[in-house]
Amino acid sequence: MVSAASASPPSTERPHGPGPRLDGQLHPAGRWLFLVVLVGALGYAGASVVSDTAEVGETLATGVFLFLGLALLIALGFEFVNGFHDTANAVATVIYTHAMPAPLAVVWSGFFNFLGVLTSSGAVAYTIVTLLPVDLILHVGSLGGFAMIFALLLAAVIWNLATWAAGLPNSSSHALIGSVLGVGLANQLLARGLSGTSGVDWHQAKNVFLSLLVSPLVGFAGALILMLVMKRFFRDPKLYREPPTDAPPPRGIRALLVFTCTAVSFAHGSNDGQKGMGLIMLILIGCAPTAYALNRTVPSSATPAYVAQARAAQATFAAHAGTPPASLDAARATITQGLSVRRVNDPDVYGALAALSADVGQRIGSYGALSRVPAAATPNLRADMYLVLDASKQIVTDEGAKARFSAREIEQIKGYGGSLEQGTRYIPFWVKVTVAIALGLGTMVGWRRIVVTVGEKIGQTHLTYGMGASAELMAASTILLADRFGMPVSTTHVLTSGVAGAAVGNGAGLQWRTLRNMALAWVMTLPAAMLLAGGLYWALTAILRVATAA
Repeated sequence: MVSAASASPPSTERPHGPGPRLDGQLHPAGRWLFLVVLVGALGYAGASVVSDTAEVGETLATGVFLFLGLALLIALGFEFVNGFHDTANAVATVIYTHAMPAPLAVVWSGFFNFLGVLTSSGAVAYTIVTLLPVDLILHVGSLGGFAMIFALLLAAVIWNLATWAAGLPNSSSHALIGSVLGVGLANQLLARGLSGTSGVDWHQAKNVFLSLLVSPLVGFAGALILMLVMKRFFRDPKLYREPPTDAPPPRGIRALLVFTCTAVSFAHGSNDGQKGMGLIMLILIGCAPTAYALNRTVPSSATPAYVAQARAAQATFAAHAGTPPASLDAARATITQGLSVRRVNDPDVYGALAALSADVGQRIGSYGALSRVPAAATPNLRADMYLVLDASKQIVTDEGAKARFSAREIEQIKGYGGSLEQGTRYIPFWVKVTVAIALGLGTMVGWRRIVVTVGEKIGQTHLTYGMGASAELMAASTILLADRFGMPVSTTHVLTSGVAGAAVGNGAGLQWRTLRNMALAWVMTLPAAMLLAGGLYWALTAILRVATAA
């Protein structure tokens, strides 16, 4: 996410006066280390792909491997840009209160961004993915699937860099989600027109919009309340007035500020680092389905329990089914249509789920483990598991379906969905590592121009110890809570809203020009990213069709 910056960004080479030094340069050895880590991460990603595909006997043609490499490079580039846009959100408080020198603060923040990514759950990654049209996810290796991935990534990166160059505050979360919605709408228009059903999952989009809207309000109100509580119980005036120039804060306050910087950095990594992971998995599934379409690390000892769950789910669905489907293809079509229009509480859908659950359970039971599924059978098996999983998730949240099924049956469907999720929605460790490195390295560049905005241009007074601590504590708590529920949020908007709330709580006014620019970017990003991604998807689809026909 892009951190707040004013429309006319301040010079990065500011004369040293009130405020921190922002003109320090990284040691030359640091630049070489940066380059070595960057090259090493890219080499690690390439070696991991080669190793994973060789392990399952999948040979990638040179063209496919180069295509995969380009897609991964763009995806990691998105996370790198995300990192350098968000640096000031975590480090501005420690830099502006002189708790840490700027170079150390940036490296410190980058390291804890790295740790946050490594320990993330992956739930946010698949929240983003499920916004995409069902048909594109199921056929991600098709021309439309590849056009989708490149349109998403390019639109998000282009918009982020454009707003960065213009000095507008922006959010990478908004840019990526807008790109997803743009591709979904373009796919809907190209496939079936405005009344078609292969577009955006608007129910899921509504939940995402809600989290993006509510989280800054929570950040503002929470930081305001926390600031008032601090003033009530901690009366040391040093907490609430401008820090002295070049004088570090008292030891206890300094420890608190370093802790809050660490917490925001870790929380940012745990949430934002996931936003590219789901797209990277789609890239891998499309280019190397045998290696990545199924979680082949699930042990064979789990197979009997899975088969038993599939049989139990089959019986549950069959008990509420209408006319059985004529074939498995008919069952797939019925479920896909139900998912597209979000109408799964239907006897025909239950009949289709019973048939497909029986077939999936029988196939996995015959193979003995997901690791033994043949290459030729992998894409179809994953698609069937994905259909049953997403339908099951909708059923357990649908009020009509919950009234139809007993509580025991709902729990049974949830358990079956959990097993399906374990087999299809996973993130290899090397993907987490490379995304963590990209985000962490990105955190270490481009930070100077936006630190001043967070430190000086939100409230009408200089950032104080109390304001920084309360804003960052609230931001870290909000982001980690959103990560727990698998909801994407904007670190930029949560933390800058927290700074605004803390400023109000400290009795300072707000600089409305900065807040107006932030609100303008919030409003502009979604439609702009949608238009950009939709146009790119249309153009790439047309180009790929012409290229394959030639």
